[in-house]
Amino acid sequence: MNPEAAEAPAAPMRWPLLRHLARNPGGRIGALIALPVLLCAVLAPWLAPHPPLAQQPGYILHPPAWLAGGSWAHPLGTDSVGRDLLSRLLMGCRLSLLTACAVVAFSMPTGVALGLLAGYCRGWVDALVMRAVDILLALPGLLLAIAMVAVLGPSLRNAVLATVLVALPGYVRLARASVLAEAGKDYVTATRMTGAGPLHLMLRTLLPNALAPVIVQATLGFSTAVIEVAALGFLGLGAQPPSPEWGTMLAESMAFLQSAWWAVAFPGLAIFVTVLACNLIGDALRDALDPRLRN
Repeated sequence: MNPEAAEAPAAPMRWPLLRHLARNPGGRIGALIALPVLLCAVLAPWLAPHPPLAQQPGYILHPPAWLAGGSWAHPLGTDSVGRDLLSRLLMGCRLSLLTACAVVAFSMPTGVALGLLAGYCRGWVDALVMRAVDILLALPGLLLAIAMVAVLGPSLRNAVLATVLVALPGYVRLARASVLAEAGKDYVTATRMTGAGPLHLMLRTLLPNALAPVIVQATLGFSTAVIEVAALGFLGLGAQPPSPEWGTMLAESMAFLQSAWWAVAFPGLAIFVTVLACNLIGDALRDALDPRLRN
């Protein structure tokens, strides 16, 4: 028997995702929100009307253009040192999305590899990996990230590393559960009987059929990474001033909440919109990849 013929292709991954995402109302709304966010991140240097770090003493806490005393030179107003909020939000969009992408790019492959290894090998390998995961899950995620950054020192790089560590257990557990669910099926047994080796079974038989829930988790993990990096920045443990990172912008403006609400509202709104788009797309992906929810 040919090993390739014995393998059952991953049915959810074969499904035309775009058609199902287009049918999902949440997916459509998420895509409509995510597209402008992505465009702002990509085109930020060209869309920003001012340099994000440029200070204008004559425009300190200047209101948005549509309020009394506002100016279209600063459409969303300025912060406490006269920096243009629109420019900082645009550059912060690029920074936040890049850091979230870095978190997912590091945590997902590592977590999938560990989960695949634990689910396939079982025994002491499974016990070792899962006990390490249990130790990481024993502490709340944000508390663990704060402790790690406190040890390594506050910086955006260390905040990303801490967020990767926090996100890792979710991918490990999900990948392991998917592998365990697939390992006992007939197509895996048939492939093993043809003489396929461990690497073939793990990488070409089990992995493609276990990726669907991991992809959904990666989408939702992206939004979680945006929140956690912003939270560390707000606490002074992530990106450091004058970096135009959304959490850092919130921290710098909280003292002026009553007198200059726009300096707090717009960074918070940017975080909210980005996370909402990711969650809507993640829910739509879950429905599209799960055969029980497609109809």
